[in-house]
Amino acid sequence: MLYTLVLSLAALFGGMLISVQAGINAQLSRSLGLPLGAATISFAVGLVALLGLGLIGRVGLPSLQALKAVPPHLLFTGGLLGATFVFGSIMLAPRLGAGALVALVVTGQLLTALVLDQFGLVGFPEHALSPGRAAGAVLLIAGVVLVRFF
Repeated sequence: MLYTLVLSLAALFGGMLISVQAGINAQLSRSLGLPLGAATISFAVGLVALLGLGLIGRVGLPSLQALKAVPPHLLFTGGLLGATFVFGSIMLAPRLGAGALVALVVTGQLLTALVLDQFGLVGFPEHALSPGRAAGAVLLIAGVVLVRFF
């Protein structure tokens, strides 16, 4: 129970960071006048931070042998999706505002997650779409409408 609470709070905190990250990266983009430059800097700083954590924190970096054994699409897809998200949020945050951006992102995440769970895609175990899960998705969509248009 406590473990689940701690994990849930960590996920909540991660969501909070995404909102702040979008605003910071949008400000960086305005300062530079280059959205792609802002995304590049964001990822470069993230890379340095993760390498530092891996080297100093000794949490483990993969060996070259381990990297060679991984299917190539797994090495690139996550980074490409992350870059697309960061670049997109840099472009959208100033136009939509933090509330609408996050409402749309979270709704997109949940709708996709429900499909991934339903069919057990990309390594997730299957979880059938229940009436409660469907209702949650409908409520999120309603929330997007309220946040974006009212």
